[in-house]
Amino acid sequence: MADIARFSYVFLFMICVGLSIRDIGLFADSSSEKEIPSISKAGFKNVGPTLRFHYCYSCGYRKVFDDYVNIIQQKYPEITVLGANYDPPGMSLQFARFLSIAKMVIIFAIMTGTNPFQYFGNANAPPPSWWSWCVENKLYSCLMCFFLTNAIEGQMMSTGAFEISLDDMPVWSKLETGRIPQPPELFQIIDNHLGLQFDSKLGLTTGFTK
Repeated sequence: MADIARFSYVFLFMICVGLSIRDIGLFADSSSEKEIPSISKAGFKNVGPTLRFHYCYSCGYRKVFDDYVNIIQQKYPEITVLGANYDPPGMSLQFARFLSIAKMVIIFAIMTGTNPFQYFGNANAPPPSWWSWCVENKLYSCLMCFFLTNAIEGQMMSTGAFEISLDDMPVWSKLETGRIPQPPELFQIIDNHLGLQFDSKLGLTTGFTK
């Protein structure tokens, strides 16, 4: 039974580590953009307008972004689509990163039965009663710590954003409108932008001819 319990603790710890590494990686790359390149029939990347999405990953908007990428690439193959997580304002991002690391330190201390309070005071002093309870109930306390901190991290990272810009010009903001645009609305915005670009180029050409 002792071997089974030890294996369960190790397995649980590895799962927590894997999930936390994924979260830390997400936070670290939250400012980077994912490019969805468009390829012409000749095999060369088209040079056209750039559509950027900044969305709330923790809100589940990654799936919405992927859906928009598919329909935009079908209708506008000349457009390059970029996507990235929308960073929360202030210290929320840094606090979420710190909490993700602290979570793993606490879980590791519980798993190994380490008394971290000995480093902050008398080394021979007994740990608090609540910490002794956590060490005695490793499985329950680790799960509780993991899911509680994950909930806090999700709240800190949640912005509700789904911001869209076309050639660095903001064209839609869920933070202002309170909703995600419908595909026809986004198509109309893109068509208007492409139409203005065409008119501008046509005007330059006409003026040059004159």
